[in-house]
Amino acid sequence: QVQLVESGGGSVQAGGSLRLSCAASGGTFSRQTMAWFRQAPGKERDFVAGIGWSGLSTYYADSVKGRFTISRDNAKNTVYLLMSSLKPEDTAVYYCAAKYERPVRDLLSVSEYDYWGQGTQVTVSL
Repeated sequence: QVQLVESGGGSVQAGGSLRLSCAASGGTFSRQTMAWFRQAPGKERDFVAGIGWSGLSTYYADSVKGRFTISRDNAKNTVYLLMSSLKPEDTAVYYCAAKYERPVRDLLSVSEYDYWGQGTQVTVSL
């Protein structure tokens, strides 16, 4: 059973940066497409960024393009989300998700993913 554990959340002022990490265990990480989603209070969980199992393909929500960067280290079974130029509207709980061997461009919705972490809170203030 795949387990995902996020870390790195916190509070930051607008314009600042944070790096989230998601450590995976219990599966074959190098065969998993990984993604970050986020959920603000009272809103649905939305796709933020995804990365293919080789790390060569990435996909971003329009709202974070140019500000967020997703990457992975298959040797460490970890996926990262570097968030820069943060805005108050980026405030949410951020979740890591995994799906075996599907192209990231096909995995943009919550229902596509089989494994989820518990989430980490990111709060951006003015």
